[in-house]
Amino acid sequence: MKNLFYFIILLFITLNIKSYSQTLRPGDGLKLIFFNITDSISGDYYIQDDGTISLPYLGKIVAAGVNTDSLKTEIYDKYSSLYKNPELTILPLIRVNIFGEVKTPGFYYVTGTDKLSDLIAKAGGTTTDADLSDIVITRNGKEIQINGNKIIESGSKLDDIGLQSGDQIDVTRKWFSGTTSTIIISAIGIVASLIVALFYRGIL
Repeated sequence: MKNLFYFIILLFITLNIKSYSQTLRPGDGLKLIFFNITDSISGDYYIQDDGTISLPYLGKIVAAGVNTDSLKTEIYDKYSSLYKNPELTILPLIRVNIFGEVKTPGFYYVTGTDKLSDLIAKAGGTTTDADLSDIVITRNGKEIQINGNKIIESGSKLDDIGLQSGDQIDVTRKWFSGTTSTIIISAIGIVASLIVALFYRGIL
């Protein structure tokens, strides 16, 4: 019953997040992994401002705005003409911005095989005030809320939740965190001090 509940939640998240087709843009890239050749081709390659990506022995290929599956097929076919039955894995590298209650906010590259916990680890982990149950993904001005705790517990990959290039991930703060409580207590102390001062001056 518990697994069914998680499946329904993930299905809902996927339907909401995958509302745009996944394409790469300048600044994104590809991770190439060759297993059966000795040439130094494996590595990370990034899309330039002109929308092309330069790959060993292939030269420039238009990558920006291209469907990732089509791009992977094109690259595999081109390398297949150079190497016999290449054992090649091609993973899109998408650039996302994670901020909020993480220790090192900023832009990071991830693949669809990474997990949400991997992305958070890249950002140095969460602060003690983080509320993983309320993570907000902003895409093209639209906000999508996800429960990070359930996604991490399920072991889902970023592909499963449909994370896309350019997404902004806000790890929100707990409504009543240690920091918040300190601020509230400090504010109460200041108000109390003002009341006492006014009382002694006869204003109250």
